Amino acid sequence: MKKSKSLLLMFALVLVIGTVLAGCGGNNNNANSGTNAAATNAAGNEGSTNTGTTGDEKLAADQTLRVNLTAEPPTFDPAQAQDSQANTVLKTMYEGLTRMNDETGQAEPGIAESWEISPDGLVYTFKLRDAQWSNGDPVEAADFVRAWKIVLDPNTDPTAPYAYQLYYLKNAEEYYGKKVTDFNEVGVKAVDAKTLEVTLKAPTPYFLGLLSFYTYYPVHKSVEGNTKWATNKDTMITNGAFTLTEWTTGQSLQVSKNDKYWDAANIKLAKIDFSLVNSGATELLSYKNGELDRAGAPHGEIPQEQIPIVQKELPNEFQRKGIASTYYYEFNITEKPFDNVKIRKALAMTVNRQSLIDNVTLGGQIPAFGYVPPGIAGADGEFRTAIKDDYFTEDTEAAKKLLAEGLAEEGLTELPPVELSYNTSEGHKKIALAVADMWKQTLGITVNTVNQEWAVFIDNRQNLNYQIARAGWTADYNDPMTFLDMWVTGGGNNDTGYANPEYDKLIADAKASSDLAARQEMFAKAEKMIIEDDMILIPFYYYTNNALTKEYLKGVTLDFSGAIDFTRAYLLEH
Repeated sequence: MKKSKSLLLMFALVLVIGTVLAGCGGNNNNANSGTNAAATNAAGNEGSTNTGTTGDEKLAADQTLRVNLTAEPPTFDPAQAQDSQANTVLKTMYEGLTRMNDETGQAEPGIAESWEISPDGLVYTFKLRDAQWSNGDPVEAADFVRAWKIVLDPNTDPTAPYAYQLYYLKNAEEYYGKKVTDFNEVGVKAVDAKTLEVTLKAPTPYFLGLLSFYTYYPVHKSVEGNTKWATNKDTMITNGAFTLTEWTTGQSLQVSKNDKYWDAANIKLAKIDFSLVNSGATELLSYKNGELDRAGAPHGEIPQEQIPIVQKELPNEFQRKGIASTYYYEFNITEKPFDNVKIRKALAMTVNRQSLIDNVTLGGQIPAFGYVPPGIAGADGEFRTAIKDDYFTEDTEAAKKLLAEGLAEEGLTELPPVELSYNTSEGHKKIALAVADMWKQTLGITVNTVNQEWAVFIDNRQNLNYQIARAGWTADYNDPMTFLDMWVTGGGNNDTGYANPEYDKLIADAKASSDLAARQEMFAKAEKMIIEDDMILIPFYYYTNNALTKEYLKGVTLDFSGAIDFTRAYLLEH
């Protein structure tokens, strides 16, 4: 694992900006149980076209990539997306103003072919290339204005979970909070059909990277007045390398090459077939039988107990990479007795992280005692190198004392049975059972584990209909802010009920500051607040991705956060 940490540090030094996932980035589902995989298969396709060969390599006649999704994306609406499964598919269907170069970690032209930044770092002027939607309409500046307005509209139902990612724009937060009622006062304007002007409220060094994130994708004018547009493949007009052509709910998805895409000449795949099978064992068997070309996260799962085995059996196909993601449990701190911080701390201190990694996850993860993972840039080098994650220790005796004190404060002699929720996944189930046993053995707590289908699980978390729930977070861009601004009061991804004005101010001040050292100090204080002081979540480990990729599959890229891009992939004869 030291090797993985060194690799992440190298990435952090060259990454100025980055993005997921969506991961993601966002909320990781069962694709990231911590045992699952993701990897990079070197691209090597610069300047190539669909001539049938790539250098000395010959392309396969059938350019259909076959992969599995362990959960059906809850939505294909960029304004509503918030998980790694949606990110994987949306990345094939849409393109933002920028794309991330996964080798350099820097933003490169996407729909915007060029841009200028004002000397004060506040005004970005983007020139759009001659790009088309999948129906042949031109992609225009107004399409971005429309999309961003939907995200920020406080009347959007449901409200966009990532609305806060657009708060970098002048008056965006005020518009969302109804303090500004005219969207024309928000810092985005279509100067003409091919010129988009964006005004920020403070200099944001990673802004270009943010623009490749799905919340910033454009949407076609046909979505106006049609709230159900993202539920039917026939009403989804996209601007990316692929379009959604088949969708059998609960069974499969298929995206096909979009011949209207501006860079279609460099798209070699004809189709990507996504099966929807929520079984790591079935996925691995399908891979070994030649029915899948890739297995593992962020889209799939390799059973935990099989990771050491396939690592030895298939050394040329197995890949492991550290990524900027964190696996954790979060509390509903609005519900008794978990509104008591001493009880929350007692549970955090009785999880044996190394034992969990060595005996359950088996993926070479790094024990976590903080929230921001390795690989995220700090003021000088890596944030995690400068700010140690020593906010608490594993200490069963101290935990027992804290639990007793917390129970006394709540007028209890013992903790009532605890409900621990997780989304469907063999990996999450094994972790939940192991942690429940640790709590039972050390603290005498009875834990009822509850398995829920992904969409139901997410809905319950968002509505605080849980006690303790598993979660994972993947970087959306390469800055500690992507992990810390989610916990502000009322944040769209704050599923804990946490509301702390002091924390909110720290995040607001960090967003307004361009002083890297000062920002790092603010981030350190904020992280200490949510872990050491208030313990609103229990960090378990920093992810590694372990994947299996057929040797004939090339051009798949994985960024530092673990977000995967299939758009430039291709298949060689085999």
